[in-house]
Amino acid sequence: MSDVSGVVRFEGHLGYHPTWICEACAEPWPCHTFRNIPTENFRDKLLPVMSFMLRTAIRDRREQAHGPEPYEIVKRFLWFLGLTDDEARASAATVR
Repeated sequence: MSDVSGVVRFEGHLGYHPTWICEACAEPWPCHTFRNIPTENFRDKLLPVMSFMLRTAIRDRREQAHGPEPYEIVKRFLWFLGLTDDEARASAATVR
């Protein structure tokens, strides 16, 4: 059983620094299974956790020759906010 900082508990589907690949299904994390967890009841707790991980994922990406662009990582990690590409780019620009 995995725990995302006390927010939600579920089997397996977590990704970790520096690869951000799901430990259960080997998809880019957050994977499809993780993104399908209903977020309505804990969105306020999920946002800071995912934002923290997002910053690390963008920094990890900067050290790789290939991979998603920072705004794509923002959209992937903050899927539950429904950001547009422009909003994701603006958010990614603030991550150092």
